[in-house]
Amino acid sequence: MEVKEAVLAFSQSEKVKTGLIWASQALDMTGALAEPEKRGAVKTIETLLGMLMHEIRLARNVSGGTHWEAVATHLDQALIMIKSGVAQESVSQLTRALSLVTTIGQRSMTVLKTHDLV
Repeated sequence: MEVKEAVLAFSQSEKVKTGLIWASQALDMTGALAEPEKRGAVKTIETLLGMLMHEIRLARNVSGGTHWEAVATHLDQALIMIKSGVAQESVSQLTRALSLVTTIGQRSMTVLKTHDLV
């Protein structure tokens, strides 16, 4: 991984990690909501995940890495589960995506440390 790619991958990984954590926590909280509120909350979370998918595609394009594909696969699976009516069960897919994004961030940080940039 080149330095420029590492900087971009690290930046995107932090942004995507934050979104995945927010979405996971929000999905966990939907269980306590009444049905009308739950539908609205899930729709909002679905929108957030759509925005995250755009960030993942951007990360893939700007950092040149194919490692973002696996993240996109888990996010796609989570969106399918949400649209199928099992929103809370999609948290496992978001957790897998979060783990992969964390790994991307760690690899990027290693490259930056190797070049004494952090």
